[in-house]
Amino acid sequence: MDPIYIDAIWLGVAFFSGVIMKQLGLPTLVGFLLAGFFLNYADIIEGNLKDVLDTIANLGITLLLFTIGLKIKFKSLLKKEVLVTASSHMIITLLAFSGLIFLMSYTGMSFFSDMTFESSLVVGFALSFSSTVFLVKIFEERGELNSTHGKIAIGILIIQDIIAVIFISATNDVLPSIWVFLLPVYLYVIRFILNPLLTKAGHGELLTVFGFFAPFILGSLAFYAVNVKPDLGALILGMLLVNHPKNDELYERMMNYKDFFLIAFFISIGLTGKPSVSMVLIALVLVFFAFLKGYLFFKILARFNLRARTNFLASLSLANYSEFGLIVAAVGLNKGFISEDWLLIIALLMSLSFIISSPLNAKSYELFDRFKKCIVLLNRTSKEIDCQPIIMKNIEYLVIGIGSIGESALKEFEEKYPNNVLGVDYSNDTVERLSQEGFNIVWGDTTDREFWEDRDFSKIKMIMLSMSDFSSNYNTLKVMNKINNRPFKVAVICHYEDEKNRYLDLSVDYVYYYKSSLGGDLAQHAIKKLQGV
Repeated sequence: MDPIYIDAIWLGVAFFSGVIMKQLGLPTLVGFLLAGFFLNYADIIEGNLKDVLDTIANLGITLLLFTIGLKIKFKSLLKKEVLVTASSHMIITLLAFSGLIFLMSYTGMSFFSDMTFESSLVVGFALSFSSTVFLVKIFEERGELNSTHGKIAIGILIIQDIIAVIFISATNDVLPSIWVFLLPVYLYVIRFILNPLLTKAGHGELLTVFGFFAPFILGSLAFYAVNVKPDLGALILGMLLVNHPKNDELYERMMNYKDFFLIAFFISIGLTGKPSVSMVLIALVLVFFAFLKGYLFFKILARFNLRARTNFLASLSLANYSEFGLIVAAVGLNKGFISEDWLLIIALLMSLSFIISSPLNAKSYELFDRFKKCIVLLNRTSKEIDCQPIIMKNIEYLVIGIGSIGESALKEFEEKYPNNVLGVDYSNDTVERLSQEGFNIVWGDTTDREFWEDRDFSKIKMIMLSMSDFSSNYNTLKVMNKINNRPFKVAVICHYEDEKNRYLDLSVDYVYYYKSSLGGDLAQHAIKKLQGV
């Protein structure tokens, strides 16, 4: 078949599978996974095109790690709730999984009978990872990358990914070059070059080129040259740019490219091979151990005085199997530790964990509210380091979501109603920065019922929702609407016409649809300024 038709088929199948999942209220990545399985069994994609999809998928993972790096500060990886949880969880799950699989080898069951202690360790190690790709996609859709639970979960995954890189490097036939010891010097020097390059890139197509040049050339290529896994270079390059003023703009620019490339990643999972019925049965049994992984995360994180909700959302997002586990398994296959059958089982296991975890994560708020009493009891913490704020009695205006729009709104309210306005955001970095500048701002998660329960809002006149993503504003409104006879007015920012209608269905008093309103606002401000000249 002509390649142009094959491209049309896989892109078409991926698109319509994603549309169907979206209509069912499921994440689109489930549709892409199912598209890969469909194409595999239909024998449409073969040979060179499979290699092309793998290449595109690798580009997506590299860009994913780069964009994660743009949002992660190195000091956040050293927090005890991240470092201790990641390392202790991996040790426990490695021992548990490898021990279980090795014991199963004595049963004589298919695929287990030939398992040695070494091969059991490789499989157990592969299953101890949670998926970076899956988690980031889930958090992006809900606008939670900067939330407390989002940062904790992503930090844990980065620690896991670094451990995977160390394992791959240690088992590589080619040892890291002697020049690897110069990497810290290289990264120190390149930091002073990166920042001015990004500044001079402007806001057009050169910024996009920089978004590929930095992770692939300055990051991945440099690490590859010294025989270290290239993806780690992309992650670190992103972290070097975390404090640059154009960080957010670069992040937004590269997101769409990353999303497209990752479509190939999910499809390529389904193209790994055609599992037998026995493999499917083994995967169906092992997939439920992912929830035990999540429960173990929950019990470990409970020791760090996190709120039950924060702990639950972070742990649920980590209850899956990882693409890095698939890479580890591939290394084990090349070394002769495991058979190709186990590579297929792990690929199938990862796919099933995504399919099961996706709807659960999509309903995570509802699940927490339904089982709150039990979850709080399991959390057992006497002091919450991320407890919800108390709204002071003098506050009349709330600005929720302090991004570029929310910050401007907060400053405007401060000028007109000093001492009567409060900003709320769930990024601790944003709260700390604006607090130092003298603004009245607190940390808070407004998608949580606890923020709105048992609080006096009788003095509040207006609440402005200015979060950049639709999901965060929408989920906040759904929780807010549970307040009986709310005394305040609600204003919300809107990016698209269909979002405006959904907001109005939730009794929003004013929707600022900026595409139609921005010109009028510009004219009004210009007239006022010109009249004042």
